[in-house]
Amino acid sequence: MNHVYADHAATTPIRPEVVEVMMEVLSTHYGNASSIHSVGRRSRQFLDDARAAIAKSINGSFNELIFTSGGTEANNLAIMGAAEAMKDRGRHIITTKIEHHAVLHPCEALIKKGFDVTFLDVDETGRISIEDFEKALTDNTILVTVMYGNNEVGTIQPIREISERLQQHQALFHTDAVQAFGLEDINVRELGVDMLSVSAHKINGPKGVGFLFVKDGTPLSPILLGGEQERKRRAGTENIASIAALAKAAELAQSERKEKREQLIEIKLTLLKELDRLGISYQVNGSLEHALPHVLNLSIAGVDVEAMLVNLDLAGISVSSGSACTAGSIEPSHVLVAMFGQADERLRNSIRFSFGMGNTAEDAKKIAQEVVAVVKRLAS
Repeated sequence: MNHVYADHAATTPIRPEVVEVMMEVLSTHYGNASSIHSVGRRSRQFLDDARAAIAKSINGSFNELIFTSGGTEANNLAIMGAAEAMKDRGRHIITTKIEHHAVLHPCEALIKKGFDVTFLDVDETGRISIEDFEKALTDNTILVTVMYGNNEVGTIQPIREISERLQQHQALFHTDAVQAFGLEDINVRELGVDMLSVSAHKINGPKGVGFLFVKDGTPLSPILLGGEQERKRRAGTENIASIAALAKAAELAQSERKEKREQLIEIKLTLLKELDRLGISYQVNGSLEHALPHVLNLSIAGVDVEAMLVNLDLAGISVSSGSACTAGSIEPSHVLVAMFGQADERLRNSIRFSFGMGNTAEDAKKIAQEVVAVVKRLAS
């Protein structure tokens, strides 16, 4: 069976070139980058080279990068660290209802600590209204955290417009760019963000490593206490092998970004065209205009998402829903609830296809054909 992996928004296969870098460092450069002897200095060189290369890729500077254990830690550090550092200036935070749980849960934890959090609504495409954002902004607001592109439906938020509204405001601006980095043209100066989160395993790098961009001068309290690594902002001996691998993955992603975007958009459109040709009834959840190139969320009429996922898996196709399967039941996606409401049928029949390395237009045709076959089988 020719297996098709179409769940790249969940995680991506690691590239051979990245494995090669990681294995070299693991095998030969075991020193602690904080040590002053030659073995430690060699590890420090890998760390410094990685920091310089990644910072350059987003138009940041060397000292504006904090290496983390991934996107979740980067988001937690941005939100919890900014709230702690800014609490004497106010206790209001603005976010959205469709954020990743690595943003929503820290915000909910801050509510229990006495902070006030506004969760902005989204329209049926998953996009916030700038007018709603402006109404929510107060003199007491200290942090705005809005994701760049959504992991379930792919909708891109108006990041530049938000940053423009914050130019004369005290609030710090953080964006979770975990799904966007490597596919979107990210320039932190043009975006106007104070903090930006990235994870390696979404760009064909290893799991367990990422970074947080923190604009120079941004108030931020550490959430891990220990040594003085990362300029006292993130304690813990640096994971040199994974950081070097992250830098290699970022380099490859940036060098191939334009070509990859075109390929991913072609795959998405091929899937839709094939579904149209085969006469299947579906709706696109999200926006095709303001969208990440690799994510496509479809509501397919007359099917149950759990049955569809199982049947596609048996056919050798790996996809997902925005739902979490718990004890045999489906928990509705908080993203789709925010977009459509609690009672909408799309909460029960929506599937996320997300493409990446190794996928082709032929894969999209195969997926469409199998989806139709499953729909007919379930209907009978």
